[in-house]
Amino acid sequence: MAQTVYIALGSNLGDRQQNLTLALAALPPAVTVLRASPIYETPPWGYVDQPTFLNQVVQAETNLAPLELLAYLKELEKTLGRKDSFKNGPRQLDLDILLYGEAVINLPQLVIPHPRMHERGFVLVPLADLAPDLRHPVLERSVRDLLGGVDHEGIVPLAARPRPPRPFPLEWGRRTYIMGILNLTPDSFSGDGLLTESDVLPTALAQARRFVSAGADILDIGGESTRPGSAPVSAEDELRRVLPVLRALIDEGIDATLSVDTYKAEVAEAALAAGADWINDVWALRADPGMAALAARTRAPLILMHNRLKPSSAELQERLGGRYVGVEYDNLLEDVKRELMDSVSLARAAGVADERIILDPGLGFGKTVEQSLELVDRLGEIHALGFPVLLGPSRKSFIGYTLNLPPDQRVEGTAAAVAVGIARGADIIRVHDVEAMARVARMSDAITRRGARAGK
Repeated sequence: MAQTVYIALGSNLGDRQQNLTLALAALPPAVTVLRASPIYETPPWGYVDQPTFLNQVVQAETNLAPLELLAYLKELEKTLGRKDSFKNGPRQLDLDILLYGEAVINLPQLVIPHPRMHERGFVLVPLADLAPDLRHPVLERSVRDLLGGVDHEGIVPLAARPRPPRPFPLEWGRRTYIMGILNLTPDSFSGDGLLTESDVLPTALAQARRFVSAGADILDIGGESTRPGSAPVSAEDELRRVLPVLRALIDEGIDATLSVDTYKAEVAEAALAAGADWINDVWALRADPGMAALAARTRAPLILMHNRLKPSSAELQERLGGRYVGVEYDNLLEDVKRELMDSVSLARAAGVADERIILDPGLGFGKTVEQSLELVDRLGEIHALGFPVLLGPSRKSFIGYTLNLPPDQRVEGTAAAVAVGIARGADIIRVHDVEAMARVARMSDAITRRGARAGK
């Protein structure tokens, strides 16, 4: 049976904030983080002649036994750079189990509740953010009560790193915007799933930096593969993949709009709360009835993608109700337009403003090679619906079948689709090869948007 645990994190050497972010990202699948407190800047405790700390507390669920959890946390400290030091001395990372359900444990290697948590303001302040009424199982006093009895002077929330406001609506028609894909999955069709990397967070951050440097305006962060036949991912696992990267991008002050690629309202809500800007829903509001209301309430720009792909998840199939799923087209363009406008109607009914809606024809999602090619060629008919249009041809199978090439050799085919798509009215291109496609977009804009660029 899963137990609720509270874990304290601390660091005062190196990039302290990064250390905490990496630690959360590296927790094992058997530890599911439910909530995280704000990060606090705190004065050193015990030995004062050392740098100030950053401290945080997380609430999690785990099936690991207490000693198993302890062993993993200690190993994680070493993996992330902690060196042996004297008691209460400086450290790269400190991970302590504060509480493990209602358990009271008194072993040489582990004492729970943590024997000094009730004395430490740097523990009680963030813990009170999560569970002020939680009772200490030995002292039988609430966290709020314990906090009132300790000195917490000098413990202040870490100031968020400033992030420039993201303009929206964008200047549609003046240029093409570039969306770079960050696939936090092990099974992306394109072969770029970052969960195959041993150090996911540093790899994702490095890729994001490259994308922005190469011209990406938007980063689309996804934690579940949309590859046909891919295994479904729970909301908890999706958040475990997405949130650490999202938070790290925001902490770094990355200069790009951040989009979360999800069809689950629960995931989108958590991502928006963490600082994401847009929602990219590959099921266009049909998979989760709460998504439209969320977009309306948060005023988040919303990408609605057309999709007739039959999902492998029986639960998702049931939620979709069979509507449009796996259905043959009577008239490709008319069917796609009608179904996109059905999703627009769902958005409008929930209170989403038209100017915050972007349409995506969904190349490859329940379409044949010929149908995807036709959609690129006739993209202007989608654009004529009156909404900005996102086009996502990057490395798709319709390119692979046309050119008989694997995903990592489809850059020229992607470039051709991008150029034609821009000529037909694409406002955003969603791509893996940002540097090359940004050049294609600039050249295509120079040819097709001369009047707009000149202010005509």
